[in-house]
This record gives sequence, C-alpha cells and structure tokens, in this order.
Amino acid sequence: MDVTKEKELREAEAMIEKNVLVTSIDKVLNWARGHSFWPVTFGLACCAIEMMAAGGPRYDISRFGYEVFRASPRQADVMIVAGTVTRKMAPLLRRIYDQMPEPKWVIAMGSCANAGGPFVDSYSMIPGVDKVVPVDVYIPGCPPRPESLIFGLLQLQQKVSNPAKVRLLKHGK
Repeated sequence: MDVTKEKELREAEAMIEKNVLVTSIDKVLNWARGHSFWPVTFGLACCAIEMMAAGGPRYDISRFGYEVFRASPRQADVMIVAGTVTRKMAPLLRRIYDQMPEPKWVIAMGSCANAGGPFVDSYSMIPGVDKVVPVDVYIPGCPPRPESLIFGLLQLQQKVSNPAKVRLLKHGK
C-alpha cells in the first residue's frame, strides 16, 4: 500500500514540475511587451517604403507579433522614425512621442534618421532623430532593407525582454 502511494506522489510531483511555471510578474510583463509591439507609423521619406514592405506578405513581420501598425500614437508603444527629419517636422515628432503611453521605444530607421544622411549639411535638417527623442535602436542603411527592420525589431525585443542584461552590456560588465 505504501509503495503505490509513494508512486502516485512521485507521479503527481512530476506532473506539477511539467505543468507549473514559476517566474516573476516583471519577467512575464517584459516577455509580453517584447513579443507584441504596436508601432506607430512615422514614415517621412524613402525608408517608409521599406517599412511598408516589411509589413507585406514577403517579409511579414506579423509572424513576430508586430503587425498592428497604428495611426494613433495613443495606441502604440514603438515609434519607427523612417526617413529625414527636418526642423519643421521635429516639434510634431516630439508631440507624437509625448502622446504615446509608457513604456515606449523609438527605432531610428535609415541614415537620415540616424545622422542626417546625405542632407546633413542642409540648414533645414536635424542631424539625427536622437536630438529630438531618445532612440533605442538604430538601423543603418540608405534605405535599409526590410530584413534590417526585422533585425532591429528583434534587437528591441531582446532589449525589452531582458532589461538587466542590456544594462550590463551597455556599461561593459
């Protein structure tokens, strides 16, 4: 009788180990945030065409959970700045960023958004969108391919899902 009871107890413990997940709320929330970005579209130039192509059937960013492009900043948590930012556009960019709910992230897509691109010497250009809003991920290229945008979104996913590791990597520890 005791042997069968012990066997049942071991089987019950094995079932519990297979079916119970123990973690913290922060880890679950960061995992959910990292796997369900809702980007606000802020396409300003030719990079926006590549951003649209990434959402199309060939590259299909919806397989990563990022398919819901929002026109309203109040429903988005990622801003993808794709293209040239002029001094006239900078206050509008900042206003849209301020209207986004927390937590929010910014991706600078293309050399114009990163550092001004070939137009950096112009009086009307902002030499990088990081002068207006804080940027989390930079995607190089002129224009960057849709694969680059997917890689940038995956890098942001890593950053959001593992904030402690990113902080350590940032400071070289």
